[in-house]
Amino acid sequence: MRYLVTGAAGFVGRPLVKRMHAERNCDLVASTRSQTSAFPPDVEHFPIEITDGTDWVAALEGVDVIIHLAARVHIMNDRAADPLAEFRRTNTAATLNLAEQAARAGVKRFVFVSTIKVNGEENDRPFRHDDTPKPIDPYGISKLECEIGLREIAARTGMEVVIIRPPLVYGPGARGNFALLVNLVRKKLPLPFASLKNRRTLVAVQNLVDLILACATHPAAAGETFLAGDGEDLSTPELIRGIAAGLGVKPILLPFPPALLHMAAKAVGKDAVYQRLCGSLQVDTSRARDILGWSPVVAPREGLKLAVK
Repeated sequence: MRYLVTGAAGFVGRPLVKRMHAERNCDLVASTRSQTSAFPPDVEHFPIEITDGTDWVAALEGVDVIIHLAARVHIMNDRAADPLAEFRRTNTAATLNLAEQAARAGVKRFVFVSTIKVNGEENDRPFRHDDTPKPIDPYGISKLECEIGLREIAARTGMEVVIIRPPLVYGPGARGNFALLVNLVRKKLPLPFASLKNRRTLVAVQNLVDLILACATHPAAAGETFLAGDGEDLSTPELIRGIAAGLGVKPILLPFPPALLHMAAKAVGKDAVYQRLCGSLQVDTSRARDILGWSPVVAPREGLKLAVK
């Protein structure tokens, strides 16, 4: 089997390529935006700028399966004049351009790593794979539009499409809100989160990589949508304690009324940060278990230790 991994130098791409190279007897093509020496010599490397006009012919030669990770990811304080247009340019138009060329080239399967933001932002019950999509921000909207386009291509050409929607992915080198929380815990700062009773599904990068590989190879994955997760939901205080255990420090958690905490976050323009750290977002991963026989390979406690090691 010959695989093409796009976004191969990214946060998920690097451990995915590393594991595929170490464990699988396959031809591996790694696509990145620029030249890099991050890959073993026997991994074929294609530096390609992904646009809606990119010519993929050379990179697609002989490819059986594409794992598409490359994307314009969620950006805090996005300063683009038209954020939705920017997300659509990469996450929708450029991806569908690749998929169209892949189908013409005879690629058998296209694994698309989407986002749980397609389902929505918060919930009072776990999101399911078959829920009506309710994306709110431009990132989630662009991913949903791409999912719709990929399914149309699959129906028209017969190329198998598999969609994965992960929530927050954490691991070594994670950025964004997870990195912010790690830094706060590392500095042993008092954190006013002890009273929070929220529940959040996260996914360790090791678990996401394992699910991606199952989706790339399992015959029953074709045409399916899977939600990723660690199989155990955490409250924000539990997350902080797990990070602290990995860092070998004692967390300082203080009780504070959640409603007042939310008001304070709004007052300083940090409502979005509050929602992502303190709101509830649970994911039902049973579809992957039932269809693929998949279960997480790393528990949250171990995953957090590896993430901050």
